[in-house]
Amino acid sequence: MSSRRTRQTVYERLAPPGALVDAALAPSRHAIHWLEDAPGASYEPLTRDAAADLTVVGGGYCGLWTAVLAKRRNPGARVVLLEANTVGWAASGRNGGFCEASLTHGEENGRSRWPEEYDDLTRLGRANLDALEADVRELGIDAQLERTGMLSVAVEEHQVDWLRGSPGFLEQDAVRAEIASPVLLAGDWEREDCALVHPARLARGLATAAAALGVEVHEHTRVVDLDVPTRGPVVVRTTGGAVTSDRVALGTNVFPSLVRRARPLTIPVYDYVLMTEPLTDAQLASIGWQHRQGLGDLANQFHYSRLTADNRILWGGYDAIPKRSVRGAHEERPASFRRLAAHFLVVFPQLEDVRFSHRWAGAIDTSTRFAAFHGLTARGRVAYAAGFTGLGVGATRFAAEVMLDRLSGLETERTRLEMVRRMPLPFPPTPVADVGIALTRWSIDRADHRQGRRNAFLRTLDAAGLGFDS
Repeated sequence: MSSRRTRQTVYERLAPPGALVDAALAPSRHAIHWLEDAPGASYEPLTRDAAADLTVVGGGYCGLWTAVLAKRRNPGARVVLLEANTVGWAASGRNGGFCEASLTHGEENGRSRWPEEYDDLTRLGRANLDALEADVRELGIDAQLERTGMLSVAVEEHQVDWLRGSPGFLEQDAVRAEIASPVLLAGDWEREDCALVHPARLARGLATAAAALGVEVHEHTRVVDLDVPTRGPVVVRTTGGAVTSDRVALGTNVFPSLVRRARPLTIPVYDYVLMTEPLTDAQLASIGWQHRQGLGDLANQFHYSRLTADNRILWGGYDAIPKRSVRGAHEERPASFRRLAAHFLVVFPQLEDVRFSHRWAGAIDTSTRFAAFHGLTARGRVAYAAGFTGLGVGATRFAAEVMLDRLSGLETERTRLEMVRRMPLPFPPTPVADVGIALTRWSIDRADHRQGRRNAFLRTLDAAGLGFDS
């Protein structure tokens, strides 16, 4: 075997014919399956000035959880939620639907950044996931929540050792008994710390619950400015009127923050996704997957996959493309969709007759520490959270609790966390960031072709607390 061949990944060694890839993609539409499959009410824009006890900016998970939990804490409070587009239209309606307990983007990242409080963060993250599951049930949200866990798999020989010793370790025969793929070499099934949800149904269900609790929800209401006097109420100015309130919570995710100094703390990274048509009984039987776990591989450029309630397969990841702005034009990237389809056929060659019905993309709000940060400004009157880096489905609920604690002036276990009290390093300005991002992407791809070995540049980033592992 040549040295060049040994550097190829499994996806290159077993690449399917281009005609199979073309056939699989041919029926796909650039559309978001989750949003098409989620019923929900619409909400009128704000058309006049208003007053509130709490104004929430952003109609994604972070803002919605904040509004719901605020009304639960104080049912008599007047809460207004403002969304520039429609509820859940951005990351909250187009992600993979993995709801993880981790607040730190995994154990390795958490232990390296917050070693003294990692055990507490793990406990709090699990309690948050349990509470989210209970809330979904109590609020009557049809989020198709399944607590099936996460199956992490090795698809290259060097990755097998990364899994050995883990409590849920599965040898090759055992992992293939779970999911019948010829490229799976080993696995680790973590059964408790990950649930699957229907992303858009969760978002729209939260909006319905918020409205039922008395939250005033306004869609198509873009916030243009914050007027923060030295003392007194904060004025949130929108395209349709101004809302004056004692406290403001910002859940604007990847979009430019209304707090100017927070803007360099995130950059958008575009992630690409395919969704198959529903599998037939015979197709489903050919791959097994009876326990319906979430699925992810261990490469730096990793894939994630899952089954939907109607037995479609969502297949995403690998290409994570950093950008300097959020634009619809970044969402259609034929090369990424073709690569995803080809890799799908490598993992599931028995499904070469399956067709993709949807393709889409979305922007992840990445921070330099790859986990959420929590800010408080305007003498405790404005709180914000962002930087979830792809793990916001569950962590946004925790962030909402943090924001409400801080806006109420409460000292809690959450607010005492170093993770909450300290902010991440900002990204450097253009063009320095563009050069660094390009070099990082090249280095990560190189590591995947060299048995995961990280070069000097990545090791330097690791040492500085800026290490990219995906």
